[in-house]
Amino acid sequence: MPVQQERIEEHRITAEPYYLPRGEELEIARMVYAHRLPLLLKGPTGCGKTRFMEYLAWELERPLVTVSCHDDLTTGDLVGRYLIRGGEAVWMDGPLSLAVRAGAICYLDEIVEARKDTTVVIHPLADDRRELPVEKLGELLTAPPEFMLAVSYNPGYQSVLKDLKQSTRQRFVALEFDYPAAEFETEIVAREAGLDEGTARNLVKVATMTRGLKDSGLQEGASTRLLIHAGKLIKGGIAPRTACRVAVCAPLSDEPEMLAALEEIVSSVF
Repeated sequence: MPVQQERIEEHRITAEPYYLPRGEELEIARMVYAHRLPLLLKGPTGCGKTRFMEYLAWELERPLVTVSCHDDLTTGDLVGRYLIRGGEAVWMDGPLSLAVRAGAICYLDEIVEARKDTTVVIHPLADDRRELPVEKLGELLTAPPEFMLAVSYNPGYQSVLKDLKQSTRQRFVALEFDYPAAEFETEIVAREAGLDEGTARNLVKVATMTRGLKDSGLQEGASTRLLIHAGKLIKGGIAPRTACRVAVCAPLSDEPEMLAALEEIVSSVF
């Protein structure tokens, strides 16, 4: 199998991911894909954006190339670079080029974490051109119909320094994500952690109460992801209060007063 084909096959999702639809998001995403438009997912951390993309990729039968963006992400990291192998300079596609060539879905997670000069490279891919310049090769890649560009970010972390430029965001169709309604979140936590419904419901109560502290010194409340972590610990035999302390309270804050408030919330539920 050619190296490029072998690399892209590593990104193919072979088993159906568990995803509980909350509205029309899947129908909209299918239409976005059919019309070859780029997709922007907005929502707090751990609310299901990545799982949604995994499910969409599985449903569309396309490989999913995911890039976790960060401050040091360069254009070369996305597009590709020459590497020295056996004394020779060998070109290696970056994840974005790999996805374009293979007609895969490229998902740039938390795109606002990347440098602004890096995100500019996606502009021609995110408009009618659907092209990716590979300057070091003197090549212009045209995305096939199967290719899809998707990005995500957390509006709760917006600032002057970390926000999507209008020239970027106005290229996308945007889907809003939030934490699920209590009954849906209970079902998700129970399913993902293997918990009984009652314990899962209590974990969701804890999360709901922590989210109420967002304007009182807590940057963000407990995510569905953290509840699943706590649920797995409980399922494994860890006491619920202990599981919540290490999997919910401690990840949310380092401040002693806030930690005390969070642990009080846990004690009121468990």
